[in-house]
Amino acid sequence: MLESARQIHMLGIGGIGVSAVARVLLERGYQVTGSDVRESQLTEQLRALGARITIGHHPDNVRGADVVVVSTAIPPNNLELVAARDLHIPIIHRADVLAALIQGRHSVGVTGTHGKGTVSSMIAWILDQAGMEPGFIIGALLNNYGFNARDGAQTFVVEVDESDGSHHRVAPERVVCNFMELDHLNYYSGIDDIIAAMAAFIQNNPHLQTVYLNGDCEGNRTLQTLLDRPVVTYGMDAEDVDLRGELLDRGQLPTRFRVWRRGELLGEAALHLPGRYNVVNACGALAVTLDMGVPFDVAARALAAFKGLENRFTLVHAGGVWLVKDYISHPTGMRKVLESARDLVDGRIISVFKPYRYTLMKYLKDEYATAFDGSDEVVVTTMYAANEPPIPGVDTDSFVANLRGAGYHVTHLPDQDDIHAWVLQNAKPGDKVIFFGGDDFFRLCDRIAEDLKQLRPETPQP
Repeated sequence: MLESARQIHMLGIGGIGVSAVARVLLERGYQVTGSDVRESQLTEQLRALGARITIGHHPDNVRGADVVVVSTAIPPNNLELVAARDLHIPIIHRADVLAALIQGRHSVGVTGTHGKGTVSSMIAWILDQAGMEPGFIIGALLNNYGFNARDGAQTFVVEVDESDGSHHRVAPERVVCNFMELDHLNYYSGIDDIIAAMAAFIQNNPHLQTVYLNGDCEGNRTLQTLLDRPVVTYGMDAEDVDLRGELLDRGQLPTRFRVWRRGELLGEAALHLPGRYNVVNACGALAVTLDMGVPFDVAARALAAFKGLENRFTLVHAGGVWLVKDYISHPTGMRKVLESARDLVDGRIISVFKPYRYTLMKYLKDEYATAFDGSDEVVVTTMYAANEPPIPGVDTDSFVANLRGAGYHVTHLPDQDDIHAWVLQNAKPGDKVIFFGGDDFFRLCDRIAEDLKQLRPETPQP
């Protein structure tokens, strides 16, 4: 379809994943149109590249399109989707476009329940610094570039989303699976279902050369037993992995670590990102790029210059208070972020969280009961259901009761806008206020930062 198409219309074009695909299509000379519910940095970037974007959905927006691209986030009754069907315009999934864009290139696909954005961006940055000029399509803005995608002539690094089963549509030569944990229960029936789907994605890939697995993850170890493909493992805790990182110190930046490969000490590396979990991410990136021929010293220099992703442990200092923005909402990832926050600077930790999906709140109830360890205060606002049907007995009140029963001091603010005044009143100099959530939370955090700077302009930044 893409070969014969000239004009491609993309629903939800301002989404982080759809916008990345749109950017590469524009660079390849396609006429790209799209629609979304609001303006954003991403829509502005795409307009600057030549996309024609409409704010608001209307049936007329699809007229003239040769192909309409959708993601799983688009509901079946969307006005433009209905119009495309009525007009017999071919409709394809974003993952199919991703698969087409990497066809004929050397490709690395990074997947797993969390960490894939950081690992894929590290791989892309290392390859770039090694002179390989890779293309990439990643579900976050890379701070080293200021955008989330670009075209590549020979090599592509892509983030492959497993949350909705669309990873089966993509067939990269190298596959990295960073974590296999219980998640996305709106689509999967449980952890065995998640692992079986990942095994099928790998086993049925006709282009696959090598699989890279985080050997510290129990789910990945189970996954490995289901595979008969070449596997390279990495991690920090497991002694039997092929590439292992050894943390040299903690609680300060840069984060320094040694790297061992099959028993041989390759040398030291450093990251200007906090946390053991980012060292594991770096080990995954090193395992891939070393196999692709990048010398260790080149890769280590690249990691030292890596600036991370927007809103992944993004630190903002305002009025003596550290504000942290992090997209993670899975309890395992939240624990790792809090561990890093405790190590990095002194002061109280205030976690601000909007529960996400009824299914996660039900099936990960026990995990959330320990996810906020180290928090002096937990502020919870009303759950975001993400179009899931309610589950009896699972709601924000029950989530708050579960946390209080686990011993946390919880402030429940049903109206998200009330968080603004609460932080201004309660956050003291030296505190770390960590926002776990999505874009609306981060916009709220930015407004709080501006007000803190106005209220306490005399406080020097450390």
